Amino acid sequence: MRYVYRRIDLLGFPKGYEMKRTVIIPDLQSPYEDTHVCRNIEGFLKTFRPDSIVVLGDEIDLPQISRWTEGTMGWFEQTLASDRDYTVELLWSFFQYSKDAHVIRSNHTDRLYNVIMKKIPAFLALPELQYPKFMKFDELGATYHKTPYTVAGSGLNRLIAIHGDEQGINPNAGLTALGAARRHGFSVICGHTHRAGQSAFTEASGGKVGRIIRGYDSGHLMRPSAAGYTKGTMNWQQAFQIVTEIGNQYQVDMIHIEKDGTFLVHGKRYGKAR
Repeated sequence: MRYVYRRIDLLGFPKGYEMKRTVIIPDLQSPYEDTHVCRNIEGFLKTFRPDSIVVLGDEIDLPQISRWTEGTMGWFEQTLASDRDYTVELLWSFFQYSKDAHVIRSNHTDRLYNVIMKKIPAFLALPELQYPKFMKFDELGATYHKTPYTVAGSGLNRLIAIHGDEQGINPNAGLTALGAARRHGFSVICGHTHRAGQSAFTEASGGKVGRIIRGYDSGHLMRPSAAGYTKGTMNWQQAFQIVTEIGNQYQVDMIHIEKDGTFLVHGKRYGKAR
């Protein structure tokens, strides 16, 4: 669904800009997702009907084939297929409310390729074991991106989506994405850190402002109690984002999720409290 944005033309811009709204979904790490929050987001999407949905990677955890699991009892668990099917259903609960869906590669989802490459590289020739096929993205109508995906804008004024594992992690929310933005030369929205925040960097000389690039760490939608490796202590924040694009301009709204699982969007509260 697209809308035509009509404005009073005080600045000389042409009227009738087309508006595009994109919802950004950060790390789910299914089957460890926060089910309550995900249901609340699904209810929001049913009302909001975005033009596009972008999943920033780590939609599935794949602990069975993690290098951390190798050599333990978890390596022998027979739950890979059920976790995959569950995640496909979870993604569909979001994607059904938009005609355009995208998924970004990530370190957790790379585990499928990594374990095959390490143990049985000949299996890489099997199309059903290519990650997009394995996750049934064609059935979901989703496009898988191994490289940065432009969410909004164009030219130098663009916002690209990456997972965020491509460089080191900064413990301060927003600075991992900003570091990536300075490397890429474009504003960046990323997952991976499980922190929700934003930062910016301005180039200026002689009092003249040049380029401004921004970084958005998108947070996570995981169930914190399932992350046993943190030993109960983490600097994480649940959130998602709405990117509104009009012409070549865009606005990123950080939607923080309260501890009760509800959230505010444009002055309206969505979701049921826990």
